[in-house]
Amino acid sequence: MSRTLFIIFISFIMQPLTMEYSHARDQQEKPLRVGVIGLVHGHVGWILGREDRGDIEIVGIVEPNRSLAQRYAKSFGYSMDLVFDTMEEMIEKKKPEAVTAFNTIYDHLKVVQVCAPKGIHVMVEKPLAVSLEHAVEMEKLAKQHNIHLLTNYETTWYGSNHYAYQMVHQEKTIGSLRKIVVHDGHPGPKEIGVGQEFLEWLIDPVQNGGGALTDFGCYGANLVTWLMEGQKPISVTAITQQFKPEIYPRVDDEATIILTYPKTQGIIQASWNWPVSRKDIEIYGTKGYIQNRNHKDMRIRLTGQDEEQHHEAQPLSKPIDDPFAYLVSVVRGAAIPRYDLSSLENNMLVMEILEAAKLSARTGKTILLE
Repeated sequence: MSRTLFIIFISFIMQPLTMEYSHARDQQEKPLRVGVIGLVHGHVGWILGREDRGDIEIVGIVEPNRSLAQRYAKSFGYSMDLVFDTMEEMIEKKKPEAVTAFNTIYDHLKVVQVCAPKGIHVMVEKPLAVSLEHAVEMEKLAKQHNIHLLTNYETTWYGSNHYAYQMVHQEKTIGSLRKIVVHDGHPGPKEIGVGQEFLEWLIDPVQNGGGALTDFGCYGANLVTWLMEGQKPISVTAITQQFKPEIYPRVDDEATIILTYPKTQGIIQASWNWPVSRKDIEIYGTKGYIQNRNHKDMRIRLTGQDEEQHHEAQPLSKPIDDPFAYLVSVVRGAAIPRYDLSSLENNMLVMEILEAAKLSARTGKTILLE
C-alpha cells in the first residue's frame, strides 16, 4: 500500500473515533439543561441567584402562580417566557435533562412520577419525601427508569462536615464513635419572616408531613446516617411538643429524636424555638471530640489535651461545593459514594427514621427498626 493510500485509510477509520470523542467532549462541556419545578420553597433562590458557572442552563420553570413567578422574575432577572403552568408542558417544549424540585414536599412524588418515565433526573430539596410511603414509590420509579434521585441539604456543602468525616473515618483521630448530637433550626418560620407561599405549606401537616421534626429533623438523620456509614439504628425514640400552638396549631415546633446503635447514640434536636438560627453538630469518640459550629468553624479536643484546638475548614472544591455542580457531575457519569449525603440510599433511611420518629412521638413508645 502506498504512503498516500495508507494515510487516507487511517484517516477514514479514525474519523468515527474522532467524531465520537468530539461528541463526548461537547456533551461534557455543554451546560446541563435544568428545569426548576416550583417556586414556593424559600430555598429556590439558591438556584435562581446562583452565579453563572457555565455548568447549568435553566431552560424552564414550572409555577402556576403567575404573580409569584413575576415577583421572582423581577428579583432574579429571568424572562417570564421560561415559566410554564405544568411540568408536562415545560418538559415537552424545553426537554430538560434534569429538574430541581422546589415545590411542597408532598409534591415531590408527582415530580418523580412525571420525570422518571421520561428519563429525567431529579434533585429535590430536603427531605426526600413527605412520608416513607411516598419515598418507597419514588425509589421504585427511580430504579425502574434508571434515573438519579438526589436530595439537597445545605449542610451537605459544609467543608467542616466533610473534614470531620475524614477525621472520623480516614484518620481515625477521635477513635470509635460514641455520640453524635445535631442541632438544627431557628426561632420559627413565621418569626424569621419566610415568604407567605412558603409558610402556608410549611405549617401544613399534609404538605410538610410535620413541623420542626420534618423541617429540621431530616438534617440530623441525614448526617448521622452518613457518619454511621449507612448503619440502620436499632431503635428510634422521639418527643415532639408545641411551645407556640397559637402560631403553629397543627404541627410540632419542637422535636428531639434519639437513635440507638450497638455502641453509638445519635441525638437530633430540631426546633423552631432556638434563639438564633443554627446548623451545628457535635461528634464524640473514644479519643476526643469534634464540634462544628457552622460551615467552617471547628473545635477539636483529643484525650490528653487541656484545651480545644480551633480549626477553620477549607471550602469544598468542585464539584462537591455546590448542589447543582454535583447534579451535573452525577448526571454526566460521576459515581455516587454509597450512603453519600445526597444519595438515595441515605435518604431512604432518613425517611425510615423520620417515619419511626413520628410514630414514636404519637404513641409515646420507642420504635424498633427491623
